[in-house]
Amino acid sequence: MPGKAAGRTGSGRRRWGWAALSAGAFLAGLLLVGVVLIRAPGTERSTGDKLAEFPVAVPMSPVASDNGATGPAPGPRIAILVDDFGYDPVRDAEWLDFPERITVSVLPYGPSSRSFAASARTHGFGVILHVPMEAEGGVADRTESVLLLRGMTPEEIAERFARMAADVPQANGASNHMGSAFTADISAMASLAQALKAKGFFFVDSMTSAVSVAIMAMEEAGVPATRRDVFLDDDGRPAEMRRQWAAVIALAKEQGEAVLLCHARRETRKALLELLPQLRAEGIRPVTVEELLVTQPAGIAQRR
Repeated sequence: MPGKAAGRTGSGRRRWGWAALSAGAFLAGLLLVGVVLIRAPGTERSTGDKLAEFPVAVPMSPVASDNGATGPAPGPRIAILVDDFGYDPVRDAEWLDFPERITVSVLPYGPSSRSFAASARTHGFGVILHVPMEAEGGVADRTESVLLLRGMTPEEIAERFARMAADVPQANGASNHMGSAFTADISAMASLAQALKAKGFFFVDSMTSAVSVAIMAMEEAGVPATRRDVFLDDDGRPAEMRRQWAAVIALAKEQGEAVLLCHARRETRKALLELLPQLRAEGIRPVTVEELLVTQPAGIAQRR
């Protein structure tokens, strides 16, 4: 009958309409998943310590000069060097979302040393090896069994350093962990300088000794080197950290660049995040230590 036929036809059309809508939604969902997978940034899966994954940091763009050449942007620069990564996987991972360029100094043989260093490189940070060295008075910590010691032969120093470097293969520079005795010994530092030169590393003197000869030894061996200018959290009180921050800002503006050293502590990270906006306000650019040392297209310069 015409009435029933019309009803059946209307029902059929509704069913076909719903089917078409469902198919369209399914295809749209597949397309959306495909776009997300294509756009997702590459990440490295860590083994054992489950480091957090964050978006990759975007490197600063070079600035074109009047003749079309590119080079570092003008203005004062600060290299923030953060020490003692590698032995606290959870805390270490928290630093990976730091919003500015930093250099991380990684202790060898820690539970997160290698995976953290790999993630730090992925995020655009500088990575150097934090080499445990002998301190005055026999002071030692969990790195005691791998310390570089005064009295070691050049071969022993080179061999021990090579093993450390192999444990943090992402590093292209080194700094001293402790080392108030070792860095004041010209023979020991000359041997280390040769080991660094063979590896193509640069060196950062943490200045744990007022009579350090590290820069002199590096200069004689032709190893690019610098030293820390200001220690942010030697005294971890917030007021003192703000005072040290003001000192490094003033120094960078005065001499054009400065190295700020600090520890990978949670309270230090919190303080830095609160202080960072001042850099932009003062026209100061955060860079890695390597970027600070690269002052000419020809290569890396010595910085006293």
